[in-house]
Amino acid sequence: MALIPLEEPTTRRIAPDVFSLFALGFRPFYLMAALLAVLAIPVWVLVFVGVLATPIPGIWWHAHEMVFGFAVAVIIGFLFTAGRNWTGLDTPSGGLLAGLAGLWLAGRLAMAFGSGLWAAVLDVAFLALAAAALLRVLIKARSWRNYFVGVLPAMLSLANLAFHLAVNGWLAIDPLAAVYVALGLVVVLETIIGGRVIPMFTFNALRGVRQWRNARFDLIAALCTGLALVLWAAGAVGWAGGVSLLAAGLQLVRWGGWNPWATRRTPLLWVLHLSYLWIPLGLLLTALAQWGVMPRSAAVHALAIGATGGLIIGMITRTALGHTGRMLVAGRLEAIAYALVQLAAVARVLTLVAIPAAVVGGIHLAATAWTLAFALYLWRYTPYLLYARVDGKAG
Repeated sequence: MALIPLEEPTTRRIAPDVFSLFALGFRPFYLMAALLAVLAIPVWVLVFVGVLATPIPGIWWHAHEMVFGFAVAVIIGFLFTAGRNWTGLDTPSGGLLAGLAGLWLAGRLAMAFGSGLWAAVLDVAFLALAAAALLRVLIKARSWRNYFVGVLPAMLSLANLAFHLAVNGWLAIDPLAAVYVALGLVVVLETIIGGRVIPMFTFNALRGVRQWRNARFDLIAALCTGLALVLWAAGAVGWAGGVSLLAAGLQLVRWGGWNPWATRRTPLLWVLHLSYLWIPLGLLLTALAQWGVMPRSAAVHALAIGATGGLIIGMITRTALGHTGRMLVAGRLEAIAYALVQLAAVARVLTLVAIPAAVVGGIHLAATAWTLAFALYLWRYTPYLLYARVDGKAG
């Protein structure tokens, strides 16, 4: 989800040792998301084996935090950064950004140590306020093309509200259904933004690369994917599996048209292509789950670890490099982190699909690989996120 850095209309140079965590949205939210990724998964494993307990059932807490905590932090950080580039208007920075980051952190602490009304209010408030801040900028700039992207955090906020209402017995639905709706929204966002930037990044980096793209086909694929995921989240069976299968086929054709094989020697590109491939794979697994052939958890983890986790680790490295004035080149450390997230996805999904006796081992392997991947990110990128751009520009 990286973007071309915005040129600042000023000649003022900022020293590279200046603390700049709240200069632009990607900085605090990428940092906090990576910290949550490193902490929450080991905690979940300890909950899973019975060593620790959470205020709400452990599987609810785990699912909620990985979507509404981890993924949402990255999405808001990215959209605040992208929104400034799309509109030329300022998105939250400084004290306002720090306040929103603090509210996100308060939500994580509330979910870890509390429950009930006060935890729900703290957790839901972040997305509602972040959505309002983003929409204000998009509407002011009349950025019509990006209105859906701006509305998406508000839709996620409603899904989060439904989760809390269900957990507290105020809404008669399975709380995980709200998480699945949110995961579906995230995948639709990945379909839209990924479809814009992945082939563009590939074309710009690999001059002369052959690609096939069609705007109408892309729209049909996105709409079909959205419908398939809504039906899946609603627990539909039978013919709904056919919709998921059709969406999987459309996404696979779309992905193939971007010429992913040409990126095999460029980690900053292949991580995006390989991660996007998990979307059609996940849709195939949703079809099989709706037909009772595969467990629903296989589709969940294909979309959550493979697609969402893979695209996130690829984009938070690319965005951090580009928006801190560094070369868009992924080194060995980044390539290892990318491979570890893919290993986590394969371990979790493969054991569910093909080796049921090894499911517990798959959980431990996936958790270890995931945690190491984001620990590597923190080790390399924390200084990049904390301090000013190396080229002296603002942002």
